[in-house]
Amino acid sequence: MNKSYLISEINRLKTEKNAIILAHYYQSEDIQEIADFVGDSLELSKKAQTTDADIIVFAGVYFMAETAKILNPNKKVLLPDINAGCSLADGCHHDDFKLFKEKYPEHVVVTYINCSAEIKALSDIVCTSSNAEKIINSIPSSKNILFAPDRNLGNYLSKQTKRDLILWEGSCVVHEAFSLDKLIEIYKNNPTAKIAAHPESESHILKTAHYIGSTSGILNFIKTDTATTFIVATEAGILHQLAKTVPEKTLIPAPSVQDNTCACSECAYMKINTLEKLFQCLKNEGPEISINEKLRIQALEPITKMLELS
Repeated sequence: MNKSYLISEINRLKTEKNAIILAHYYQSEDIQEIADFVGDSLELSKKAQTTDADIIVFAGVYFMAETAKILNPNKKVLLPDINAGCSLADGCHHDDFKLFKEKYPEHVVVTYINCSAEIKALSDIVCTSSNAEKIINSIPSSKNILFAPDRNLGNYLSKQTKRDLILWEGSCVVHEAFSLDKLIEIYKNNPTAKIAAHPESESHILKTAHYIGSTSGILNFIKTDTATTFIVATEAGILHQLAKTVPEKTLIPAPSVQDNTCACSECAYMKINTLEKLFQCLKNEGPEISINEKLRIQALEPITKMLELS
């Protein structure tokens, strides 16, 4: 379908149905441009909690839309493509994690928001990369902590907070795809550049970084730092908002191990959503996210604790 037609129809349907489009920074440029709000996981959770829209269209991945439904049981929550998954969420199954948790009955269970409702329901508190350090520090030092599902974020948090965390062995395929050798080569060619990295990246990438933080943290760092060139080690979708925010600065995507066309790391799950799927989603009001009420209440508690601390 014609792009201008899709944009016009999406805007018409939003007004007609009192719908809001929430988009993650990793979505395509077209979707970011038509969204009512673009943010990281924490910002999107807060926005989902406070919106007065009747319909929430979540342009992101499944666990994000599911979290929005947990927070808004009486609203219709839609996902443009139901197959928009996440390697972290998909790699942490309920039965396996339940058995893992049972080995550490005295531990406080902290889970990264990149997990299913079933995993959240087994948690004491949820966190995002924006508030993870704050969440860990809020737990008394006398308490032991089990952290899942991202081992890279867990290792980073362990170093930052000086806490010995028990880690689930999960990882993000996107943030583990960065090539250290290629990154060093780019840095040699841009010696005044600063490297900004997401804490889901592997430790050898984080060791090179001048700044480590969430997607919104990286945006703020690049916006306020005096450097003029930045190498960005997170999903390449962030570059769109960055280019709009700081057009005078040079932004270089950190290269991935794979020899792909953009030489950067992209999340195939995030990019499975398209403008046409967004239109069809609003038009047909589906795919719709549904969740068992008992599970929703169980998963809501650790999310609420996170939002209160944030």
